[in-house]
Amino acid sequence: MKDPIILPLVQDESWLEGHSQDIYKRYQRYHSAIKEIVSFSGSILEFSKAHEYYGIHFEKLRNGWVYREWAPLAHNLFFMGDFNYWNRYSHPMKRNYRGDWEIFLPFDEYKDKIRHEGKVKVHVEADNGAYDRIPAYIRRVEQDSENHDFAGQLWFPEENFMWTDKNFSAKSNKAQPIIYECHIGMAQEKEGVGTYVEFAENILPRIKDGGYNTIQMMAIMEHPYYGSFGYHVSNFFSPTSRFGTPEELKYLINKAHEMGIAVIMDIVHSHAVKNINEGLNEFDGSDHQYFHPGPKGYHEGWDSKLFDYGKFEVKQFLLSNILYWMEEFHFDGFRFDGVTSILYHHHGHTDFDKVEKYFDEGVDKDAVLYMQLANTLIHEYSENQISIAEEVSGMPGLSRPPEEGGIGFDFRLAMGIPDFWIKTLKHKPDEHWDMFEMWHELTNRPKKEKTIAYAESHDQALVGDKSIAFWLMDKEMYFSMAVGQTNLVVDRGIALHKLIRLITISLGGEGYLNFIGNEFGHPEWVDFPREGNNWSYQYARRQWSLADNKDLKYKFLSQWDKQMIKLIDDTKTLKSAHAKQLFLDPEKKILVYERADLIFVFSFNISHSYFGYEITVPEAGEYSIVLNSDDNDFGGFKRIDTSISYWTDDDNKIQIYLPNRTALVFKRLKS
Repeated sequence: MKDPIILPLVQDESWLEGHSQDIYKRYQRYHSAIKEIVSFSGSILEFSKAHEYYGIHFEKLRNGWVYREWAPLAHNLFFMGDFNYWNRYSHPMKRNYRGDWEIFLPFDEYKDKIRHEGKVKVHVEADNGAYDRIPAYIRRVEQDSENHDFAGQLWFPEENFMWTDKNFSAKSNKAQPIIYECHIGMAQEKEGVGTYVEFAENILPRIKDGGYNTIQMMAIMEHPYYGSFGYHVSNFFSPTSRFGTPEELKYLINKAHEMGIAVIMDIVHSHAVKNINEGLNEFDGSDHQYFHPGPKGYHEGWDSKLFDYGKFEVKQFLLSNILYWMEEFHFDGFRFDGVTSILYHHHGHTDFDKVEKYFDEGVDKDAVLYMQLANTLIHEYSENQISIAEEVSGMPGLSRPPEEGGIGFDFRLAMGIPDFWIKTLKHKPDEHWDMFEMWHELTNRPKKEKTIAYAESHDQALVGDKSIAFWLMDKEMYFSMAVGQTNLVVDRGIALHKLIRLITISLGGEGYLNFIGNEFGHPEWVDFPREGNNWSYQYARRQWSLADNKDLKYKFLSQWDKQMIKLIDDTKTLKSAHAKQLFLDPEKKILVYERADLIFVFSFNISHSYFGYEITVPEAGEYSIVLNSDDNDFGGFKRIDTSISYWTDDDNKIQIYLPNRTALVFKRLKS
């Protein structure tokens, strides 16, 4: 047997040499799939245009509306809605040999009946009974305010949205993504659901002012339960109507582009809501149209349905969904939710303690292929599109191109970093913090795979857990955040909050992410309205007034975040090579490293400050402090004179004053 080609992924990662054949088979499956797609459609872009065929469209050549639906095992389909007074049987659809159903409505006959904002459904008769369903490719879904029933809504506005972003490119954003993770509904301070327009007018300027160049929008795809955070999707081609109209979402994205901000969607292809009335489940009467049959198609932990990525029509549905959001709404890319669950039959519920587990029977090879195809589509649409994987197993080649043996993402989320911070804060007193462990957790990533580092995301802020600020300061945040008020818990919390964020952004990856409001230490948790809290919005909002109040210490964390990000952005730190450790003192809790020609000095010491502390730097010359966490502007104690220059001695050492719980960043001055 001829030896397989040794792909670049294996060449670069010697620990994978024993599995070079597995990786080569992954590569072969990908090329076979691309060949099949090209043979069928001409290109992956053409293959991914099912949304232009299925669903409800006006066809100029035939001068009328056509509605198509894929439902191979259904017995009968009937189109219904306002246009026929919800008559379930007056408009039967015809089936072809592929299981596609179709009905044509001539313009002359229906010009006064098929109208913008008209409500529609499809009545499906199948083995599971007869149900009124929402069309699978519907572009808008709205909930009735009285009976709370969801229905499809025809969306034919008289004027198309006029985009003004043709000159925007996410190329520079992709090179160094500094991401603001946000939720439109909970972004306002009011106790209620925010809108796309309110976000564009009130929040985008804050994001721009904070220095973030990318926003990651959660909960955009329609979902029947608000409290699911958008992760139980029912209608994959419908931007949620809770926040406004499709044009208002376009307005938001267009305005972000005008500000130079890229917009990526938190896309959920890992599972779907199990609801029959609102979603795809049992659409044609079977349990295996879009999903795996039986228990394999159900995620017990998420109480949701799991896609069959090996089915041709399912691949086309999901890939078309990706193309639709890029074309119709100008999204600049995606953060794929639950990639670990996608890639493995066991959904990641195992210890990845052996290399074999990345290639054994636990791996869903169809899912791996789907992820490769998804990333190929994204990057063929535009090389400047951004794809990010929420993946915790460490799947080899996750962020390497398929041609190199990888899966094709641009970045993976460093999910181990927030876990490390929360475990440290929960279980270790400050004096037991392990500097070696900290360095390892923040630098343990493949050199040729890019990572988005983050100290916390929405996951850590959900009810049942706490944000980092809340872990650090807890109830003291309610009583002791006034400027001028002395409180040891708050002093410690503010100091460590700053250090944790700076060391994470500068050491942990090639991109950075922050969850909305956490930059200024937003108090409490996130809890959506539900029966258990009397349907309150108290914890499903962001209290911007805290950061804006000059009399409260939240302003210090907000100002620190702005200056930290400005430094990282100006110096292109995230684009630079991995950091080089210069010094680590486990007893004194001091860590020094170099990245992007900056010298980062951290003291996590709980009580001792050091005069004349010697640091060896890579180059001789004059150094100055460009960022100081102990500055008054950041809630520090101004123990350091930042106007002083530091000259190296004959051994390339500088002597500094290093207070406890302080971070300093030095830069060599050019002569």
